[in-house]
Parts: sequence; structure tokens; C-alpha cells
Amino acid sequence: MIEVLRERNFRRLFGAQIVALVGTGLTTVALALLAYDLAGNQAGAVLGTALAIKMVVYVLLAPVSAALVPAERRKAVLIALDLMRFGVALVLPFVDAVWQVYVLIAVLQSASACFTPLFQSVIPQILTEESDYTRALSLSRLAYDLESLLSPAIAAALLTAITYHGLFVGTSVGFLFSALLVLTATFPVAVATAAGGGPYARAVRGMRIYLRTPRLRGLLMLNLCAAAGGAMVFVNTVVIVRTLLAGGEREVAWLLAAFGMGSMSVALLLPRWLDRIPDRRVMLTTALSMTAGLVAGTVYWWMTDGRPAWIPVAALWFVLGMSYAGLITPGGRLLRRSGSETDLPFLFAAQFSLSHVCWLIAYPLAGYVGATFGIGTALAALMALSVISVICAALFWKSGDPDVLEHRHDDLPPDHPHLKGSHGAQHRHRFMIDELHERWPD
Repeated sequence: MIEVLRERNFRRLFGAQIVALVGTGLTTVALALLAYDLAGNQAGAVLGTALAIKMVVYVLLAPVSAALVPAERRKAVLIALDLMRFGVALVLPFVDAVWQVYVLIAVLQSASACFTPLFQSVIPQILTEESDYTRALSLSRLAYDLESLLSPAIAAALLTAITYHGLFVGTSVGFLFSALLVLTATFPVAVATAAGGGPYARAVRGMRIYLRTPRLRGLLMLNLCAAAGGAMVFVNTVVIVRTLLAGGEREVAWLLAAFGMGSMSVALLLPRWLDRIPDRRVMLTTALSMTAGLVAGTVYWWMTDGRPAWIPVAALWFVLGMSYAGLITPGGRLLRRSGSETDLPFLFAAQFSLSHVCWLIAYPLAGYVGATFGIGTALAALMALSVISVICAALFWKSGDPDVLEHRHDDLPPDHPHLKGSHGAQHRHRFMIDELHERWPD
């Protein structure tokens, strides 16, 4: 898997991703502890709102950002966004009111909403071989898991010597180093912009391709399943540790690390699995695992009358982390199969935006239901969401799913260049939604 790091530009961009995510991971822990200081037992509701704001920003800005930024300007824009995040992170230690948390999260995540789709769209143009790209996706998944494993572990160690306010400084340093690494990378030669007119038309184009492709509709439902388990962990860990398990700041970090450890254990194995097992089977299996984990957690909470023990909760977080990696990591492969090179930035932006609609549903559900009715009820609600998403994914994304499909073009004249070499209006080729193929064939 690490052989893709021999590619100089990917290595530098991957390094930028790592240092930025370590900083983001420190912010995740610090923000949870800040919310508990400001709101006490209602910290879950505060976190749920803050993370919902993050999702709204992602949903609104991600597609537009990819459409607005020309390919030749991606590097400069990525550096500027990192510097913007650096500045906001420096202000976070001085927050003393809940509304300030909401405002700064909105600004910080606006930069991230523009950064991530642009960053993701560069990678498949650097690593053009599918096997290399698959390994890059797994490495990227490992980098994201630093936010839930290595970063909480670092936070737990740092909290023995500093207060959680100092963790925000680590975030700012991560964004600064990320900007420097992006600056030293060489980006691919800009390709022609996909047809479709202005920025709005290009943003809508990505959404249209995504929602008209069956495998991507299935991917959206699997993102909802991942959000159901992830929201339980990210929103309610601090409440469970501080109020039910009588733990402190370091224990919050270690329980988050249990989720990350499960995720990393699967991410390391996924490249080998995906070489032999179809994406659909891997993703649906891990979706069932996520659902089973939420079912087991709900039953356990009711059996113990809301008085959990450390080992079962840590084990549940580990299982949810394993399932989360299996659901999230292969998504880039499906996007790459479903769009041309010129459409990839808009497809990645659509995935980024639509997947965060899922989080926009799951975060408030985990936060407000947990704060109002208890953790057990929140688990039950997220379990129901996971069950619905798995069923819909299996219905939308049928088994088989070949790349090459036979279809007809009754709307094209016989001498149209697209029909060159075919016999009549019916022919076969690798199928994806574009100007000539507006609907998926039956």
C-alpha cells in the first residue's frame, strides 16, 4: 500500500492531509471538552448543533467551490484556505460563550468545505492506475483515522501537561504545515473544464450525474449508514465518559481512540480485500456490521438501564470504527468508475456535499435525542436510521453492476460520431451519465 508514496506529488499532498487532520483531531477533542465546560450535561446538544452547522456549510459550499475554482488555480486556493483555517484555530482558545463556538465553527468549516473536494479531485489525476488509486484511498482513510486514533492519543498525553485550550494551538500548526506542503507539490496540468456553462451549471452537473447513477445512489445510502454510527461516537462520547463513566478529559480522548483503532484495522486490510472482492459486497457487509453494532449497543443500554461499563462501550466503539472504514474508504473508487476525468471534480464535490446531508440528519439526531431522551433512545434512533439506509442501498445498487452496458440512442442520427462503428442505434461501451447519456439504461 505504501508504494504509492514513491510518487513525489502524492507524497507531499498526503503529508499535507496528515498534518491538517492531526490538528483537526486535536480540535475535535478540545471542542468536546469546551462544550462540556460551557453546557455541562447538555454538551451533546451543543456539539450536535455545532456539527450540524458544519454540515450545512459543507452541503451549501462544497459543490459550488469545485465549480468556481479553475483547475489551474487549485493550488493557490488550497493554500489560502489552509491559512484561513490557521487563523480561525488561533482564535478558538479565547471562546467563552456557546454562540462564539457556532460562529467560529461556521467560518472554519466553510474553509474546509471548499478545501476537501478540491484536494480529493487532484489525487485521481496524479495516480492514474486504478490499483494505485485504490491504495491511495486506503492511505487517505488511514489519514482520516488519525483524527480519531492518533490525535486523541496525542491529546490525552498533552492534557497531562496543558489545558485543552492548548490543543487548539496544535490545530493551527497543522494547518500551517499543510499549506507549506501544498506549496511544494506540483499539480497536474489543468484539463479542460467539463461542459455545462457557468459555476452553477457545473455544480448541478455533478449532482445530476451522482443522483442518476445507481451505484452512487447506493453509495449515498451507505454514507447515511456510516453517519448513523459515526454521529453516535463523535457527539455522545464526551457525555458518556464524563457523566456515565465518571471519566476525565484523557478518558474522552482514549475512548475516541478506540473508534479510530477499529477503523484503522480495517483500512489496512481493505486494499487486499478490494483486489479480490467486489466493492458492493465489501460495503454492504460492513453496513450490516454497523447496523448490528448499533442494535447490540441499544440492547446493552436497555439491559443495563443506562449504566454502562468501560469495556463494553470501548468494544462497541471499536466495532463501529471497523464498520465505518469499510463504508467510507471504497467510495472514491465508485466515483472514479462513474465519471469522466473532466467531471471528477464535480462528482467529488457532489459526494462531499450529499454525504454531509447524511451527517446533517445524524448529528442532531444523536445530540438532541441523546440530551432530551437519553443515550439509549439516541442509539435506538440511529439504529433505525442505519437499518433503513442498508435496505435502500441494496435496492438502489443492484448486484453485478457492470461498467460496460448495452443501450440505445434513438435520439441520435445514424451518422452521429458517437455511433461510429456500431450497427444502428444500439451499441455497448463503458457507461456513465453525460450529455449523450442522460438516463441509466434499464
